[in-house]
Amino acid sequence: MFKRLRNDIRCILERDPAARSAWDVLTLYPGLHAVVLHRMAHWCWNHGLRWLAGAVARASRGLTGIEIHPAARIGNGVFFDHAMGVVVGETAEIGDGCTIYQGVTLGGTSLYKGTKRHPTLGRNVVVGAGAKVLGGFTVGDDARIGSNAVVTRPVPAGATAVGIPARIIPAAGEQAAQGGGAFAAYGVTQGDDPLSMAMRSLIDSASSQDRQITLIWQAIEKLSQQKDRQPSNCVPGDAARQSCFEAEKVSQLVGK
Repeated sequence: MFKRLRNDIRCILERDPAARSAWDVLTLYPGLHAVVLHRMAHWCWNHGLRWLAGAVARASRGLTGIEIHPAARIGNGVFFDHAMGVVVGETAEIGDGCTIYQGVTLGGTSLYKGTKRHPTLGRNVVVGAGAKVLGGFTVGDDARIGSNAVVTRPVPAGATAVGIPARIIPAAGEQAAQGGGAFAAYGVTQGDDPLSMAMRSLIDSASSQDRQITLIWQAIEKLSQQKDRQPSNCVPGDAARQSCFEAEKVSQLVGK
């Protein structure tokens, strides 16, 4: 018991820069208190003391603001950070080393008793503030759930889920091989928004096309100038100049 408690305190000190000492974590962190009280409630639940388990869970909710069903399974080193308003359902499972922020719901979408209604989080999963993970599926090891995401389908290991409904961004090859990369607070880092990534790609493509069009017009202008220097039956002067490429005007149109 004390070994698990020391491990929980060490994990919090590693992941929270605001944690000053083990004593502060032990006495002032409601996320740690919720985990310890849940272990007591879970033990009572597994030994048939269902009412007592519910009473302990109810007391834990009042003290910490974190609601965890006594039947839920929580691994070692789980950190509920600023976790007011977190709800963990009956059949939910949280793997070792997970980090869960405030307002998270690990909820169910089925009303059938005895079935797996709530999600299973693998090891080292980060669930950002306000995220809703709904259903009896699995979130793979080292996955990240962005803040306020609504996840209703499985998330592969090392991937990132963002948006409503959540869009899955697979881990890059090297990142997947390393197990999802470094810890990301609140589950999101730069480059994780697929819509922004798509918009940047379209802007880059449009910019490239504008550049190519400009080069084509410049080439046409040069050919026109060469043709003007050759003998021709055409009337020289204004007509030839009007057919030249207006570089400044086109630059303004394309925003160059």
